[in-house]
Amino acid sequence: MHYHPITISDRIALTFTKSMRFFADTFFKTRYGHRAVVLETVAGVPGMVAGMWTHLTSLRRMRVGYGPKIRTLLAEAENERMHLMTFIEIARPNLFERYLVLIAQAIFWNLFFVIYVFFPRTAHRIVGYFEEEAVYSYTEYLKEIDSGRTPNIPAPKIAIDYWKLAPDATLRDVVLAVREDEAHHRDTNHQFAKEYDEQRKSS
Repeated sequence: MHYHPITISDRIALTFTKSMRFFADTFFKTRYGHRAVVLETVAGVPGMVAGMWTHLTSLRRMRVGYGPKIRTLLAEAENERMHLMTFIEIARPNLFERYLVLIAQAIFWNLFFVIYVFFPRTAHRIVGYFEEEAVYSYTEYLKEIDSGRTPNIPAPKIAIDYWKLAPDATLRDVVLAVREDEAHHRDTNHQFAKEYDEQRKSS
């Protein structure tokens, strides 16, 4: 499900996401396993940044009511971390890709922190669009597997344990599970952005 941009903030979020997509497509092309390793490293940042900042906001304001959002955001970060741990087992990133992960995380952590502190609605919209692209990428990954261009290898144990897959689960089962997670994150973050709009209307 694609959220059509309405405001300038939405258009900025979508443009930023599409620019990131362009670099990913250019660098990785159809190497979806390696793409997942790098992108899941970045994907694990927003939930942690937003959860941490929401936690600190609750402490500063000395108010309750932030708990559900904090838990949702931190669970999202943990889920993305497990995506990364899974694809490390599948793709076996080389030394260059490991350094790329460090650089991407360092840059994106600081950039997203600034965006979230000053423009939280835009930050959630960016994540919503990121996850839309993730769903698309994993759909393309499935096509590669189904066509035989990517071997449908056995699922790693870490994935079987985490998603409670069948003992004979394959890479295809893993990609389906990950894509479902990303779709959930997409809807959650677009909803968070919508809540900021509702708060403005009611204030």
